Order: sequence, then C-alpha cells, then structure tokens
Amino acid sequence: MYVVEISLRLSPMPVAVQRKELEAAQTLYAEVRQALESGQPKVLELSCEKDEQKRISLLSGEILAVQMYEKSAAAGGGKRPGFSFEP
Repeated sequence: MYVVEISLRLSPMPVAVQRKELEAAQTLYAEVRQALESGQPKVLELSCEKDEQKRISLLSGEILAVQMYEKSAAAGGGKRPGFSFEP
C-alpha cells in the first residue's frame, strides 16, 4: 500500500490518498506535482480506489507539498515518512 500525502495551506492535517500499486501512486504523485509546477490554479479531484463514491476536490493553488511513501514504512516504529534528521 502506498500513500500520497498532500499538505494544504492553513491546514494542520494533510490529505492522504492510498493506492494499492506503486505505479498508481506514482501517477497520482506526478499529477499533483504537475499541477504545482504549472502555476495555474486548477481543481484536482481525487478518489478512493476502494470506494469510487468517496471523492475530494482540491484547489492546486492551496497545495504546499506532496510526498509519497509506502504505508508499511510509517508503521511499527520504523523510519517516518518524509525527510527527517536521525542522529
């Protein structure tokens, strides 16, 4: 399971979307990144793989960051997702 996590302006909690396959997660990550790079605000609609009726729409101009990680990496006290300094 892979997670694409999107940080939004003025929101303390990121929006996370899960994908079963690495390729699907990479495609979603690339779509969000392309929206960030374009500089033109547009609406991104994200959906749940398990339940297609679950959807969320985000304005790309409000996205601050996007990251992708394998879900198992976030569990079990292992390495945290994102970038961190570990002494």
